[in-house]
Amino acid sequence: MQLVKAPRDAVLRPLQVVSGIVERRQTLPILANVLLRRDGERLSFTATDLEIQIQTSAEFGASKDSGATTVSARKLVEILRALPDSEVQLSYANRKLSIQAGRSKFNLQTLPAEEYPTVAQAPAAVDFTIPASSLKYLLSMVHYAMAAQDIRYYLNGMLLVIEGTRVRGVATDGHRLALCEFEREDTAGAIEVIVPRKTVQELGRLLPEGDEPVRIQVAANQVRFSFGSVELVSKLVEGKFPDYTKVVPANNPKTFLIDRNELMQALSRAAILTTDKFKGVRWVLSPGSLKVSSTNTDQEEALEEIEIDYDGESLDIGFNVTYLLDVLSNLKAERVRVSLGDALGSALITLPDSDRFKYVVMPMRI
Repeated sequence: MQLVKAPRDAVLRPLQVVSGIVERRQTLPILANVLLRRDGERLSFTATDLEIQIQTSAEFGASKDSGATTVSARKLVEILRALPDSEVQLSYANRKLSIQAGRSKFNLQTLPAEEYPTVAQAPAAVDFTIPASSLKYLLSMVHYAMAAQDIRYYLNGMLLVIEGTRVRGVATDGHRLALCEFEREDTAGAIEVIVPRKTVQELGRLLPEGDEPVRIQVAANQVRFSFGSVELVSKLVEGKFPDYTKVVPANNPKTFLIDRNELMQALSRAAILTTDKFKGVRWVLSPGSLKVSSTNTDQEEALEEIEIDYDGESLDIGFNVTYLLDVLSNLKAERVRVSLGDALGSALITLPDSDRFKYVVMPMRI
């Protein structure tokens, strides 16, 4: 059975869309495979890790053949990448997938398509659409604050909140918190769900830059994102997300504007002398000046001084430099607003011309 005969990139592109969720180590061997299904003009590609499922398809012209099989996603991607940019043919016979391009030919072992564990899709309770660019921006502004493999499993993801026309994303790892929101044109039912970390990362990779609509369907324990020819289905994280509204400082009087790039470069230089175990940098705020310093166990020191428009009280406070660099590298604004309280209070980083983004970072002892 001939699955497809087409230019290499026409096959490789949809395959790369789905193969990102395939892990190298699997509890079930078939989960290392991608499901290929030919039906008329359409060839569909499906991958799953039992928590997330991504499916996309492409049309390759009429074919009298139809059928399905599964094959190693990693091997198929690597073979197609290595082949020259020419026409390739994928054929299936005798439990082997044949890949042929010019004088190159490969035969890969397959597993039966009927054994592939696709994710059962639940009926949606809430169904709405938002522009792809808005959702991609939301994810980019908060994703870095998600926890990774935290025992508090509800932190290993992003809280997605819909309130009327407002869409909000919140992420925290217990040491810092990022919040971003935007307005939609129409309203949807109120929801508050935790989208897993891996799903957030895949969406950030797959979402287009334009205003193409993304359909979001939320069920009791599942969410489905559909855009273009891509459909991503994911389980939701069960649990109660912390009350983020209590984390954002309400009154930090020591406030100043600072050039984002200048602060980021100063922090990057000071970070050179920090260690893997201790990423602390010291901020000394005084009228007209912000001094950033770091030291290490070898008694080495780094000191950076930035001129700022500030005439308030002085402050000596420490932060994890990684948490500061994460937010500054993801923001695109020329300047940021920093609001501080006392040496034991959280810092609040916002944008000068918008209240749609907030970043809270806890201090650390230096």
